[in-house]
Amino acid sequence: MRIVLWHGYLLGGTGSNVYTRALAREWSRAGHDVVVVCQERHPDRYDLGGAGVVVPALPDRLLPVFVLDEYECLEARLLRDFTRAQREAYVDANARAVRELLPAGLVFTNHVLLGGPVGAACGARWCVKAHGSELEYAMRGDAELAAWGAESLRSADAVYVGSEHIRRVLEEVVGHVDRVHQVPPGVDIDEFRPEDRASALQALLAEARADPQDGDERHPDPGNAARFARFFASDEPTVLYFGKLIENKGVQVLLEALRGLDTRAVVVGFGDYRAELEALAPPGTLFTGALEHRHLVHLLPLCDVSVVPSIFPEAFGMVAAEAAAAGVVPVVAAHSGLAEVGAGIAAELPPGWAHVVTFPTGDADALRERLRELLALPRAEREALGVAARRAVEQNWSWRRIAERLLSSGR
Repeated sequence: MRIVLWHGYLLGGTGSNVYTRALAREWSRAGHDVVVVCQERHPDRYDLGGAGVVVPALPDRLLPVFVLDEYECLEARLLRDFTRAQREAYVDANARAVRELLPAGLVFTNHVLLGGPVGAACGARWCVKAHGSELEYAMRGDAELAAWGAESLRSADAVYVGSEHIRRVLEEVVGHVDRVHQVPPGVDIDEFRPEDRASALQALLAEARADPQDGDERHPDPGNAARFARFFASDEPTVLYFGKLIENKGVQVLLEALRGLDTRAVVVGFGDYRAELEALAPPGTLFTGALEHRHLVHLLPLCDVSVVPSIFPEAFGMVAAEAAAAGVVPVVAAHSGLAEVGAGIAAELPPGWAHVVTFPTGDADALRERLRELLALPRAEREALGVAARRAVEQNWSWRRIAERLLSSGR
């Protein structure tokens, strides 16, 4: 089947970007003819399984976003700040690009806005994935945007949500929606897997040496290879955070929780809250800038615990599932989609250990106790918990299973 996969953004860095490229790869590997419509200028950096990429020109180079970041060759502007004419021009340009790729068995779009309007305007069978960021950061509280999203969804063959939390949020924001299917995001369990520490370190250093040294915030920090070599020259307990560095991700809660613990931390990501976090961080904390999966698959096995401390609702806990796939126990804030992932992992842990996977949102003291309990274990026992966590991912969230479910559940 020919599939046109529309995504308005890039193919690396954030959750919906990773989601899009993973679907492109899995559907292509399954024998489908896949074309991705997005704004990625460097698709050769990613394994898309042979999928093609089309980059439509945007009117006035304006890109509607939910959180402001820098984009190569584009001017990012919050969706709420677009005029009606600018929104319609953006949808027209993207729908035109999709129509030029028809006929197709399926047009699959991302985000209620603006994937919903693009799908509705393409003139083909289409479905949409609600990721949650559009609902929480742009549409909630904006009656005009909520009404536009609701109207667009009426013609969708299927609307996908990644968790029960996002199903509820969708209805809170746009009202009742028919044909909603709950299918979580996935994890590449061949890419994220346990690895012995010596091999992991050598592979991480090789990836870091290949990084561009340009200081772009979307790229790893210059000089990471030397910093990684110094940092991991000693074998000390290590806690990892990876994600955006914005206040809603709650990294400040983790940094507070680390005080009084005999551990160190690695903080991976970029965002406008980085300077404040660096000021709050305990001595010895390593900030790396943005890292890609090619780094993270080797960094995770060098760490003992991964923490997802978000204080804002999350559609899903993809980073927690990735950590678990690598054999690292994640500790997540007990809310929204994170709680659902935490429950899935906790179900596979040995009796008496389910509680360590979650902590009350924003509670640094509770997080500190979870970390203290995990880090007090001998490494072999902690690794055994990691094996159980990976089993949960294999059973629930492998990308191959998720890609198959998306094509079958909406029919």
